Amino acid sequence: MSPLELDRFEIDSQAPWRIVLVAGELSGDNLGGQLIEALRERLPNARFAGVAGPRMVAAGCDAWERIESLSVMGLFEILPHLPRLLRLRRNLLDRLLADPPDVYIGVDAKEFNLRLMPRLKAQGIPTVQYVSPQVWAWRQGRVRTIGRAVDLVLCLLPFEKSFYDAHAVAAVYVGHPAADRIELDVDPLPARRALGVAEAGQYVALLPGSRQGEVSRLGADFAATVAWLRERRPGLQFLAAMASSQVRQLFEAALAHAQVLSHVHLFDGQSHQVMAASDAVLLASGTATLEATLVKRPMVVAYRLGVLTSFLLRRLGLFKAPFFAHPNLLAGRAVVPEFFNEQVHAEVLGPAILQQLDREDRAELLHIFAQIHRSLRRDASARAAEAIVQLLARRHATK
Repeated sequence: MSPLELDRFEIDSQAPWRIVLVAGELSGDNLGGQLIEALRERLPNARFAGVAGPRMVAAGCDAWERIESLSVMGLFEILPHLPRLLRLRRNLLDRLLADPPDVYIGVDAKEFNLRLMPRLKAQGIPTVQYVSPQVWAWRQGRVRTIGRAVDLVLCLLPFEKSFYDAHAVAAVYVGHPAADRIELDVDPLPARRALGVAEAGQYVALLPGSRQGEVSRLGADFAATVAWLRERRPGLQFLAAMASSQVRQLFEAALAHAQVLSHVHLFDGQSHQVMAASDAVLLASGTATLEATLVKRPMVVAYRLGVLTSFLLRRLGLFKAPFFAHPNLLAGRAVVPEFFNEQVHAEVLGPAILQQLDREDRAELLHIFAQIHRSLRRDASARAAEAIVQLLARRHATK
């Protein structure tokens, strides 16, 4: 166990604690917003600022920058954005060192935060990484860098803490906030009513990604898969959740090019409702695969990186995990199909979706998903907030 889980320290809960959070995408913004609310229950006079999205701003975070400025993925895909990101990081570092906060919390956005945190930690600013990098999956040597950069890692998945314990890095398993939010049983009919679509029929949900780069790489193949499926099962209906107006524009263009735009209902946001209304989900690898697990829908997961990034991962053998989709990682075996790079095309994705719609072992799959759900349901935001409060209290008690 982490020392934070063994020792309890008193803290001045009424003090005006200054807390900086930096998130880099919509999922991080949601986590950050919930964390701010949980921290405010314990530290009512705390002040929050940093790189934030609408959810964090609504919770009371002063947005120095918006999360869109950090929403870049891939080893080589980041290169065109590097000058801007370096400038943003330098400005943020100067601001933090000139007026140090009581704690710095990186909410996901691992690549950005873990390059900033060592300088902060060296100056005595407590650092927390909320959402572990997938260091257990690839580039495992980074765990030493993480240990030097952070005072505490807050893990959303149970096997992550075991990895950090083995490398003597302070970590606490808090569970996943989505597992707390989503009901154990999700009925598709209320979701279909809420979306205003017909209650009868079979639906496939489409989630091509939250970043423009993801949709640029996956959108055409998802659209082609819709065309493939319509040829073979004309009665299928399609629902698509769009993370932003930019994502919607890209995906609409892909659907129009495949001549299936009129056959897909597009919704701004509402990913939970879209997945809940469906019978199967076709989606980009990432946080959405966990939500699909919690909603308990069979899924097909696609992951495509840029050519150079993919070459490097394969050539150097940097990827260590047997799977990349959340349900497979958490179950410890392949319970849903996942496809990478050149495997991602309609002739593969289409048959896989039909297989998920017609699964004879659907009851067994839903049982596995329910077990995962229960294991992750731990009041995560409250646990994360308490771990941060104890870190602050411990720091001040030992000064």
